[in-house]
Amino acid sequence: MNEKELTGKIHSSMYHQLQSRGYAAPVDVLIDTGILPKQKYEDWRFGRVRYLEAVCNANLKRLSFVLHQMRVHAQAHGLKPSFCYYKRWGVRKKNGTGHKPVIPLQFSKSGSPEIERSYATHFVDLAHVQELKAVQPQTEE
Repeated sequence: MNEKELTGKIHSSMYHQLQSRGYAAPVDVLIDTGILPKQKYEDWRFGRVRYLEAVCNANLKRLSFVLHQMRVHAQAHGLKPSFCYYKRWGVRKKNGTGHKPVIPLQFSKSGSPEIERSYATHFVDLAHVQELKAVQPQTEE
Protein backbone atom coordinates (compact mmCIF):
# COMPACT_ATOMS: atom_id res chain seq x y z
CA MET A 1 0.00 0.00 0.00
CA ASN A 2 1.48 3.35 -1.01
CA GLU A 3 1.33 6.52 1.10
CA LYS A 4 -1.63 7.95 -0.83
CA GLU A 5 -3.74 4.81 -0.23
CA LEU A 6 -2.66 4.69 3.40
CA THR A 7 -3.58 8.36 3.89
CA GLY A 8 -7.06 7.64 2.49
CA LYS A 9 -7.49 4.71 4.88
CA ILE A 10 -6.31 6.79 7.85
CA HIS A 11 -8.70 9.66 7.09
CA SER A 12 -11.56 7.23 6.42
CA SER A 13 -10.93 5.44 9.73
CA MET A 14 -10.86 8.73 11.61
CA TYR A 15 -14.06 9.91 9.90
CA HIS A 16 -15.94 6.73 10.86
CA GLN A 17 -14.66 6.79 14.45
CA LEU A 18 -15.66 10.45 14.80
CA GLN A 19 -19.14 9.76 13.40
CA SER A 20 -19.81 6.81 15.69
CA ARG A 21 -18.32 8.01 18.98
CA GLY A 22 -17.01 11.56 18.58
CA TYR A 23 -13.29 10.81 18.84
CA ALA A 24 -10.55 8.97 16.95
CA ALA A 25 -7.78 6.92 18.59
CA PRO A 26 -4.42 5.99 17.04
CA VAL A 27 -4.67 2.33 18.09
CA ASP A 28 -8.06 2.04 16.36
CA VAL A 29 -6.68 3.65 13.20
CA LEU A 30 -3.81 1.15 13.25
CA ILE A 31 -6.33 -1.69 13.57
CA ASP A 32 -8.57 -0.27 10.82
CA THR A 33 -5.65 0.12 8.40
CA GLY A 34 -4.49 -3.47 9.00
CA ILE A 35 -1.21 -2.41 10.60
CA LEU A 36 -2.19 -3.76 14.02
CA PRO A 37 -4.02 -7.11 14.24
CA LYS A 38 -6.84 -6.97 16.83
CA GLN A 39 -5.53 -10.09 18.64
CA LYS A 40 -2.06 -8.53 18.97
CA TYR A 41 -3.65 -5.34 20.34
CA GLU A 42 -5.45 -7.41 22.99
CA ASP A 43 -2.20 -9.26 23.83
CA TRP A 44 -0.58 -5.85 24.43
CA ARG A 45 -3.50 -4.62 26.56
CA PHE A 46 -3.28 -7.73 28.74
CA GLY A 47 0.48 -7.24 29.18
CA ARG A 48 1.60 -10.23 27.09
CA VAL A 49 3.61 -7.90 24.80
CA ARG A 50 6.17 -5.42 26.19
CA TYR A 51 5.39 -2.58 23.77
CA LEU A 52 2.85 -1.99 20.98
CA GLU A 53 5.26 -1.25 18.13
CA ALA A 54 6.65 -4.80 18.43
CA VAL A 55 3.38 -6.31 17.13
CA CYS A 56 2.59 -3.81 14.36
CA ASN A 57 2.89 -4.95 10.72
CA ALA A 58 4.81 -1.81 9.72
CA ASN A 59 8.20 -0.23 10.26
CA LEU A 60 8.73 2.83 12.47
CA LYS A 61 8.73 5.20 9.48
CA ARG A 62 5.25 4.00 8.45
CA LEU A 63 3.95 4.18 12.05
CA SER A 64 5.29 7.73 12.31
CA PHE A 65 3.56 8.54 9.00
CA VAL A 66 0.21 7.26 10.37
CA LEU A 67 0.50 9.39 13.52
CA HIS A 68 1.50 12.43 11.44
CA GLN A 69 -1.48 11.99 9.07
CA MET A 70 -3.81 11.74 12.06
CA ARG A 71 -2.49 15.08 13.37
CA VAL A 72 -2.86 16.64 9.89
CA HIS A 73 -6.48 15.42 9.64
CA ALA A 74 -7.23 16.58 13.19
CA GLN A 75 -5.86 20.08 12.51
CA ALA A 76 -7.76 20.37 9.24
CA HIS A 77 -11.05 19.47 10.97
CA GLY A 78 -10.56 21.44 14.20
CA LEU A 79 -10.34 18.39 16.46
CA LYS A 80 -9.13 18.74 20.04
CA PRO A 81 -6.17 16.57 21.10
CA SER A 82 -6.88 14.70 24.32
CA PHE A 83 -4.35 12.53 26.19
CA CYS A 84 -5.63 9.09 27.16
CA TYR A 85 -3.89 7.02 29.82
CA TYR A 86 -3.53 3.39 28.67
CA LYS A 87 -3.30 0.82 31.45
CA ARG A 88 -3.14 -2.94 31.48
CA TRP A 89 -6.37 -4.94 31.31
CA GLY A 90 -7.13 -7.95 33.50
CA VAL A 91 -5.32 -6.81 36.64
CA ARG A 92 -6.80 -8.33 39.79
CA LYS A 93 -6.97 -6.82 43.25
CA LYS A 94 -4.55 -8.29 45.79
CA ASN A 95 -6.42 -10.21 48.54
CA GLY A 96 -9.69 -8.79 47.17
CA THR A 97 -9.18 -5.51 49.06
CA GLY A 98 -8.21 -1.99 48.11
CA HIS A 99 -7.68 -0.71 44.58
CA LYS A 100 -6.49 -2.62 41.56
CA PRO A 101 -2.85 -1.86 40.81
CA VAL A 102 -2.56 0.41 37.76
CA ILE A 103 0.05 -0.82 35.31
CA PRO A 104 0.79 1.64 32.49
CA LEU A 105 1.33 0.31 28.98
CA GLN A 106 4.21 1.19 26.68
CA PHE A 107 3.76 1.99 22.99
CA SER A 108 7.36 2.27 21.80
CA LYS A 109 10.58 0.36 22.44
CA SER A 110 12.37 3.56 23.51
CA GLY A 111 9.58 4.71 25.83
CA SER A 112 10.30 8.32 24.78
CA PRO A 113 7.69 10.60 26.42
CA GLU A 114 7.07 12.43 23.12
CA ILE A 115 6.41 9.20 21.20
CA GLU A 116 4.29 7.74 24.00
CA ARG A 117 2.17 10.93 24.12
CA SER A 118 1.72 10.80 20.34
CA TYR A 119 0.27 7.27 20.45
CA ALA A 120 -1.90 8.04 23.48
CA THR A 121 -3.47 11.21 22.06
CA HIS A 122 -7.06 10.86 20.90
CA PHE A 123 -8.66 13.52 18.70
CA VAL A 124 -12.08 14.74 19.81
CA ASP A 125 -14.83 16.48 17.85
CA LEU A 126 -16.35 18.43 20.76
CA ALA A 127 -19.46 19.54 18.83
CA HIS A 128 -20.24 16.00 17.67
CA VAL A 129 -19.71 14.60 21.18
CA GLN A 130 -22.34 17.07 22.43
CA GLU A 131 -24.74 15.95 19.66
CA LEU A 132 -24.16 12.30 20.54
CA LYS A 133 -24.82 13.00 24.23
CA ALA A 134 -28.04 14.84 23.36
CA VAL A 135 -29.31 11.91 21.27
CA GLN A 136 -28.26 9.26 23.80
CA PRO A 137 -31.25 8.00 25.84
CA GLN A 138 -31.12 9.24 29.42
CA THR A 139 -31.02 6.45 32.01
CA GLU A 140 -33.18 6.85 35.08
CA GLU A 141 -31.78 6.14 38.53
